[in-house]
Amino acid sequence: MLQMKLCGDLVLREKCAAVTEITPQILSVLNEMVDMMAAQNGVGLAAPQVGILQRFLVMMDPDTEIVYKMINPKILSRSEDVVTMEEGCLSVLGGDGLPVFANVSRPQSVTVEWTDENGVQQAAQMSGLPARIVQHETDHLDGKLFIDYLSPVRREMLMRKVRKRK
Repeated sequence: MLQMKLCGDLVLREKCAAVTEITPQILSVLNEMVDMMAAQNGVGLAAPQVGILQRFLVMMDPDTEIVYKMINPKILSRSEDVVTMEEGCLSVLGGDGLPVFANVSRPQSVTVEWTDENGVQQAAQMSGLPARIVQHETDHLDGKLFIDYLSPVRREMLMRKVRKRK
């Protein structure tokens, strides 16, 4: 059974290694991550959030409800257009046990490539919410959290809410 790692756990700040072979264990973890994401009403979950330092993630497009299982995802390009939207994270919880949110600016659209669970190379141009989700989740693979995009004052205000949980 996978366990969610929370803000403060050093595994969330590590850079993940590339997946060199799609094993039955990785496929099992991907499926469990999809279930975990759905159970927590999330739209994305990256391997380090469950303590695994490998480059894979799951995400759901909220508009189409298509679930992506991305192995070694790589953002190839980002639009110059930037959009600010509220973002939260299943690993950054407040005192009430729910994700805390803050406005984060990110490119409006991205081109991303990845290997799917069948070993097939995929690529997509994503915009809006799916682009935001894939950027947020690939950040996790590089040890970066959405709070890193906040000003020091805003980050401290948000982290006060997080510390109330401990």
